[in-house]
Amino acid sequence: MCHVTFVANPVTLRRPEMNQFPSLIQEIVRRHAEWTVRWHEAPTPAGGEIPWSAIERNHRMNFDLWHAEDVARREDLGSDSVKDAKRTIDRSNQARNDAIEQLDVWLLQQLPPLNEAAPLHTETPGMIIDRLSILALKLYHMRIEAERESAPEEQRRKCAGRYRVLEEQFNDLRDSLVRLLGELEQGTRRFKLYRQLKMYNDPNLNPQLYGRGPSPARP
Repeated sequence: MCHVTFVANPVTLRRPEMNQFPSLIQEIVRRHAEWTVRWHEAPTPAGGEIPWSAIERNHRMNFDLWHAEDVARREDLGSDSVKDAKRTIDRSNQARNDAIEQLDVWLLQQLPPLNEAAPLHTETPGMIIDRLSILALKLYHMRIEAERESAPEEQRRKCAGRYRVLEEQFNDLRDSLVRLLGELEQGTRRFKLYRQLKMYNDPNLNPQLYGRGPSPARP
């Protein structure tokens, strides 16, 4: 199991200058790893102000989604357990997307007015941070599987190889986010706030909730 050292004086995300972006992203990465280790040991109270509250909320929802998905595949626990896991997945996914949007709103407030003539980057910084969060969880769990003594040697070898692939993907994504934030600051790239507008949790938009009728026939 990896060990994460707590940094006593973390970077503060307030009106960042362009040359601060690498250290800011590194702090997000560090916190993702630290939260992952801590939450596997015991729950911790949420804290911090925006943007850290949104970053932590997003990672917490990905953490909960990961483990609810595992439970949903336990056929031996019965249908009630699967149903409860599915509802946890729905709630967590909604909160996860809300946190992404909240983070993107904050980022737009920190950046100078975007250059409308610049090329549009359709994946927002918040979406990329969400992907980094998921990769942090994958790395944590893949490392455990690569080191699990009860697993066959061949399986551990495969997991070690997969860990290296995930690590490369993680590093590429982190570096790409740093470049994107620099381009946004310079005005050579722009992004828009994309609302997810989920419908399945809204009783006024989900026909299975407002109609309570039979499921429509599928072709």
